[in-house]
Amino acid sequence: MAFKIASSPHVTRNLQTSTVMQRVILCLLPGLVVQCAFFGWGTLIQVLLAIAVALACEAAVMKLRNRSIKSALSDNSAMLTAMLIGVAIPQLAPWWMIVLGTVFAIVIVKHLYGGLGHNLFNPAMAAYVLLLVSFPVQMTSWIAPSTIAQHTPGFIDSLQMIFQINANLTMEQFKLGIDGVTMATPLDTLKTDLSMGLTSTESLSKAIFDGSTGVGWFWVNLAYLAGGLVLLKLKAIRWHISTGVLAGLFVASSAGFLLSPDTQASPLFHLFSGATMLAAFFIATDPVTAATSPRGRIIFGVLIGVVVYIIRIEGGYPDAFAFAVLLANLCAPFIDYYVRPRTYGHSAL
Repeated sequence: MAFKIASSPHVTRNLQTSTVMQRVILCLLPGLVVQCAFFGWGTLIQVLLAIAVALACEAAVMKLRNRSIKSALSDNSAMLTAMLIGVAIPQLAPWWMIVLGTVFAIVIVKHLYGGLGHNLFNPAMAAYVLLLVSFPVQMTSWIAPSTIAQHTPGFIDSLQMIFQINANLTMEQFKLGIDGVTMATPLDTLKTDLSMGLTSTESLSKAIFDGSTGVGWFWVNLAYLAGGLVLLKLKAIRWHISTGVLAGLFVASSAGFLLSPDTQASPLFHLFSGATMLAAFFIATDPVTAATSPRGRIIFGVLIGVVVYIIRIEGGYPDAFAFAVLLANLCAPFIDYYVRPRTYGHSAL
């Protein structure tokens, strides 16, 4: 029998936190660029504002705790949290919303429990849920994609809308499609149409859809998928959670579509709409708030995917990743407890 013998060293050095965060941030950029291409400069402005607020909050809290400000800022965790909040909220949401959400994420969700590595919930998603529950109108006011929009905001328009400078500009101007009809997100449009008795085929014939997925949203999700695959290649994240999220959503949506194709969207629609790829690769994979064992990570991911489908179909919100991730964060300790690997030489519990 032949044996393969590898040379030493057999223990490899783990990546530093700052390096992992840098790689995740860089892999977020393709999705950010595509998002800006279809929805204007607002997303970039939100991200930059969130980063400035996050770094200021991080420095202030570390000063109060008599900890090193330089080491806290250099680990890039606050910047990553800010970017995730910035790309998740509507492009032209008022400036005070991104400020409020970022302060809550950094000061309350992250540092109230002891800082990086001790938080119970994903800070970006906790901030998103706070804003969504508190300000539902502003958090559901997405503009129409540039390819079918009647008016697309430029850089100056976006600045004026976000900082509420020009009273003559209104959100309704930028929500209009080329046919003059106010548009919602693809998920929200489909959900509303189905509740009004339309079939999924009739709903998908609208201008906001491009055959089977939403205009613009397919390419945004594809860009985040590409960034996520690079993350896997760089070994900045492991495959278990992302695969679990996509598999859980795919299986659940496939079952629903097969049972009732007239009242359910296809699995392709669910996979490439909303925040699916962003959440699967960049949010759910947060190592601090997720399950830790390989089998536990798969269960954790599947739980998120299935809950997202249930809320999308039966819940009151068109997309549901923030709620699903927070629910899975709550379940992570229980998942780890019941699927912890058996120590070699010991019997199963």
